[in-house]
Amino acid sequence: MSSEYTPDGSPFAPHTPDETAAMLDVLGVDSEEDLFDIPEAVRFDGSFDITERSERTTRRHLDALVSRNDDVVEFLGRGHYDHYVPSLVDALSLRSEFITSYTQYQPEVAQGFLQALFEYQSMLVELTGLDVANCSMYDAATALGEAATLATRVRSVSGSVVLVPELLHEGRRGTLENYVAGTDLTVESYPMDDANVDLDAVRSRMDEDVVMVYAENPTVAGTVEENLAALGDLTDDHDSLFCLGTDVVALALLQEPASVGADVVVGEAASLGLGYADGMGMGLFACDESFLRQVPGRLVGVSEDATGKRAYTLTLQTREQHIRRERATSNICTNQAWVALRAAIHAASLGPEGLVDLANDCVSAATDLAERVDAVKGVRAPVHDRHHFREFVAHTDQPAAAVAADLADEGFAVHVVGEHRIQICTTERTDGQRDALVEALEDAA
Repeated sequence: MSSEYTPDGSPFAPHTPDETAAMLDVLGVDSEEDLFDIPEAVRFDGSFDITERSERTTRRHLDALVSRNDDVVEFLGRGHYDHYVPSLVDALSLRSEFITSYTQYQPEVAQGFLQALFEYQSMLVELTGLDVANCSMYDAATALGEAATLATRVRSVSGSVVLVPELLHEGRRGTLENYVAGTDLTVESYPMDDANVDLDAVRSRMDEDVVMVYAENPTVAGTVEENLAALGDLTDDHDSLFCLGTDVVALALLQEPASVGADVVVGEAASLGLGYADGMGMGLFACDESFLRQVPGRLVGVSEDATGKRAYTLTLQTREQHIRRERATSNICTNQAWVALRAAIHAASLGPEGLVDLANDCVSAATDLAERVDAVKGVRAPVHDRHHFREFVAHTDQPAAAVAADLADEGFAVHVVGEHRIQICTTERTDGQRDALVEALEDAA
């Protein structure tokens, strides 16, 4: 389009000056700038104020900036886990047909990517025992929010209360509350008993006003939940939706969600394919087949092309915002396709037995490290008398913040979760540093 038709010379604003003036008149403003309230302090003044540098100088400058970061061994968890990612994952996922691909709207040019996403969905279906899995979401927190809004569409109960454990990651709780802010839903907490569900408390709270109950296995404290089947029966008795939070490695070993009555499974899948990505995640979402048309995000299905050959395609897109907005089940109209591809490659490279072995290691390593930490004078571990997966909470006689600071000085990062509590997470990525951590803890504690 010729720039003479646009007041700002932009080819992306296809309006004549008269049309723009008419729209501004309807809105009751004099200019486009009146539509925005941008503080002077952050307004663009026409210059980025970036010093010009050669490539070599820029690299040297960035190296100097990165070198200022603390070089610590991270014994951190609470939702983000560092597992070794085989080089095969990079070798395949960084191929140009994957790394440059956008959403796979055109199946005729995206069969390979669509098949990989279908395999990812199939793996989640096998791990959860449920019928349907989408091809990933932003992260576990948004998946939980989507489960809550799904509950209002699929449950006949008149209630609007979502019950969540009081021991819940603050980021997930905050995201859930943001999700329900524009609905009739409210979020309430139920008590925990030694980091697991207080079943009696939940039973006494259950009423027709509860539309969904959320539990986690493992919990944010690393404990393995022992009351899932009873919780599933309880929610079924009250026609509430039972949503279970977990992660893709834990699913290989812990109770199958379908076997304990879970209607929806959410959580993180990024522990495969990404490792510890400094907060970046990928949400998993699986559910019963009766919710098929209510599933948020994208689904890859199998069909046949004109020649009768098997073909993959995005399916049921009428549920989504970018197709029929007034009937959309979710405002999420993208997904973590490339990250899901990496998770699928990683899972396939491990195979069923390798994935189970990895999950078993998560139990044995946490148990072994907790025993060694418990032997340190001034420390008691684990705080919770439960089985643990990857991580555990330890009590410190000294203030936990001071202990963590001393550990950081020695090159180790742990979570502070209370005035006298730290949380330690270990995977195969830290098996060579556990001895040094225990030695540093002996000095710090």
